[in-house]
Amino acid sequence: MRKCFLSKNYKDVSSAGNKAKTDIEQIMEELDYYNVGFPRTVNRNKVVGFFITLAGILKAPFSMKRDSLLVLQYPLKKYYTFVCRMARFRGCRVVTVIHDLGSFRRQKLTVKQEIDRLNHSDYIIAHNAVMKRWLEENGCRARIGCLEIFDYLSVGEARKQEPKSPFRVIYAGALSPRKNRFLYQLDDYVRSYRFNLYGNGFEPNQIGPDQKTFFTYKGFVPSDRLITSVDGDFGLVWDGADIDTCSGNFGEYLQYNNPHKTSLYIRCELPVIIWEKAALASFVRENGIGITIASLEQLDEILSGLSRERYDEMKANVIKISKRLSGGYYFSKAMDAAELALS
Repeated sequence: MRKCFLSKNYKDVSSAGNKAKTDIEQIMEELDYYNVGFPRTVNRNKVVGFFITLAGILKAPFSMKRDSLLVLQYPLKKYYTFVCRMARFRGCRVVTVIHDLGSFRRQKLTVKQEIDRLNHSDYIIAHNAVMKRWLEENGCRARIGCLEIFDYLSVGEARKQEPKSPFRVIYAGALSPRKNRFLYQLDDYVRSYRFNLYGNGFEPNQIGPDQKTFFTYKGFVPSDRLITSVDGDFGLVWDGADIDTCSGNFGEYLQYNNPHKTSLYIRCELPVIIWEKAALASFVRENGIGITIASLEQLDEILSGLSRERYDEMKANVIKISKRLSGGYYFSKAMDAAELALS
């Protein structure tokens, strides 16, 4: 079965969403998929980027070979339905890899609009079993498989480091109170560990004066350099305003999606601390790569009672999964399942 994909222009390759998409493109190239569009470009100019992508979209139908399998990365904005229809016209089948659902946190589409779009696909690779179930319950007719977790390609090797006492928990991402107010609500709960913060927008003046010794702001560090230089023992996956639950559009979305920062932490060879209701919590538990918690209030007690033996066990498991992520294991496995289902 011939396999192809459609590349496009990206504004940058440093953001989590674009990094995940370009990694999948690279994995497909290594697996000898052919690109029906123009070669991938990185151009921040919106007008130039629009016309580069549009040109690739218009070229795609003429490059598709009959009976091929076309892999599309979703969302593809207004072009998605058109490309699916052209693929069908050319006698090809479509596999859609979901990166984001517009009807969730950004709410740019209604659920019906989203499902109607996705029903143009023959097979969908959802993030996980929870997202798969949501798609099915809302009327998705395509066959659906699961990615499990996003792969994470990087030439750098994770920094080798021994755990410290007290443990160092890192948080990488948007650090402003508007995006992640929970960071500024921890004053009474951080005692037996330390926070190392990586990203933009941190406002130290909003941390209580008695707590500033528990927080170290490292600034923004590109992901490839973070892997080789990270200073920490755990990576925290949490979003929203509250310490008792992941709230708001971004926090609640954790119940359905696979945050790319989880893969980044694993590539850093850091065990993961994640909200117990997050969709990825089951992956963390089943693979023994971290800790699931109901509330950040629990973290002080859990980390203070964690033995070195238990930590070393989690670390060893994380290193195994990290090697898989660096080699494109999970996307390749998901595509094997898609091909089998459509053969």
